[in-house]
Amino acid sequence: MRHFLPDPIDPDLLIRLLNAAHQAPSVGLMQPWRFIRIGCPELRKKLHHLVEQERIQTAEALHERQDEFMKLKVEGILECGEILVAALCDKRDAHVFGRRTLPEMDLASVACAIQNLWLAARAEGLGLGWVSMFEPEALKTCLNMPQDSHPVAILCLGHVEKFYQQPMLEQEQWAARQNLKNLLFENAWDTPCDLLNKSGDTE
Repeated sequence: MRHFLPDPIDPDLLIRLLNAAHQAPSVGLMQPWRFIRIGCPELRKKLHHLVEQERIQTAEALHERQDEFMKLKVEGILECGEILVAALCDKRDAHVFGRRTLPEMDLASVACAIQNLWLAARAEGLGLGWVSMFEPEALKTCLNMPQDSHPVAILCLGHVEKFYQQPMLEQEQWAARQNLKNLLFENAWDTPCDLLNKSGDTE
């Protein structure tokens, strides 16, 4: 979600959502997620500024789609009821279980926690938007984070007037959802899987 109402979120509800996030599975049970609640209005404005800086640079990198991109609403930082910054904890190298050959599993674990939060919010009638447009080092400095930690997302959470009928970027014709049959292989890369053909479900 990118469009929010400014209504506050009941603290008990917020705690329920954070507990849902904390129940997420994690590789080696390392629980690498950390959440920073942004309660200071001035700090919220600083985060918005960081995102706006990256939004402009992203637009420039998109070249011929620059003007089209700048028309998109990409965040609701100043409007939503709550802002949470989701991050990877520091001292992650101490966790080897499940990460010896795939160290990025700590990031996958944080993504699971965000997904739990997202689904729980939706079940409670709240919207959530994942903002990834920011310079990580600048955000770390802004939030006094440890050097070996890493911010993953600025999460906009709040009440909404209505939910989108489809993902906003699809609704705005920025991109379309791919067909599952083009992303599902069998036994080897790029080898079609006939499972969907048997079921008739290809979406």
